[in-house]
Amino acid sequence: MTAFGGFMWLLFTAMLVFAVVALVMAAVAREDAYRAADKQNKMFWLIILGITVAVNLLVPMLFLQIAGLIATIVFFVDVRPALKQVSGGGGGWGRRGGSSSDGPYGPYNGGR
Repeated sequence: MTAFGGFMWLLFTAMLVFAVVALVMAAVAREDAYRAADKQNKMFWLIILGITVAVNLLVPMLFLQIAGLIATIVFFVDVRPALKQVSGGGGGWGRRGGSSSDGPYGPYNGGR
């Protein structure tokens, strides 16, 4: 394998992983969150991202892979933040709201 071949394999693998993560996040989000965020419905994103994963796995055509990458990027920069906002911030991924100084019973005020 040449250096260019190794780079392309790494690039295609990264695109596949990116699409799979987006597909899982789209599947985990609630259907009503898509409507509340005024985005396309959940089934639309599952189909688009599912096709993207299938293209990355089965059809090594760069044009189709780039189109899928664009759809994945749109999901991450537009749809996902909107879903997190209407779902109360956390949405099951990462921490849920509040500041780093919050304790179990509210904010820590330094003993004042």
